[in-house]
Amino acid sequence: MLDRDGPIPIYKQVADLIREQIERGDLRAGDPVPSEAKLERDYEIARTTARRVARELREQGMAYTIQGEGTFVGQPGAPRAPRKVPMYQKIAERIQRGEIAPNRAIPGEKVMMREYGVAKVTARQAVAHLREEGWVFTVPYRGTYVASPDKWPGGKGS
Repeated sequence: MLDRDGPIPIYKQVADLIREQIERGDLRAGDPVPSEAKLERDYEIARTTARRVARELREQGMAYTIQGEGTFVGQPGAPRAPRKVPMYQKIAERIQRGEIAPNRAIPGEKVMMREYGVAKVTARQAVAHLREEGWVFTVPYRGTYVASPDKWPGGKGS
C-alpha cells in the first residue's frame, strides 16, 4: 500500500490515504482523524511520522487539532461527532466494577496506548485525571494503584 522506497514521503502518502477517506465520505466533518497510536499501528510508521500526517492534513485544510483532544475532519469550529467515553472514565468504570482491585496497579502507559489506541500524552492525562478525582494514587518508581473505595468520588464507589 505504501511505497517506502519511492520519492513521496511516507507522511504524505498516509495523509493522502486519509484525504481519500474524507473525500469518499468514510470520514465526515467532525469525525476524529485516526490517532497517532492508530496510525503507527496501521501503517507501521514512527510517532513523528504520524504527527506529520496530522500537520499535513491541517495544511491541506482537511483537518484541525484541539490540544489534548485530537485531530478532527473539517475546519476549526465545525461541530464534532459525539465524543466517545474518555479513557479515564473507562478505567474508572473498570475500577468501580472491581476489575482492578484497590491497592493493585492500573495498566501502564504502554498498555493503555495499545489497549485504547491513544498517544502517550493522552494516557498520562488520563492517569492525572484519575489521580485528581481520587480513583488512584501514584507511588514514585513503583506505579499507579487503585485507591481505597472511600477515596473514590462519592466515597465507597457510589
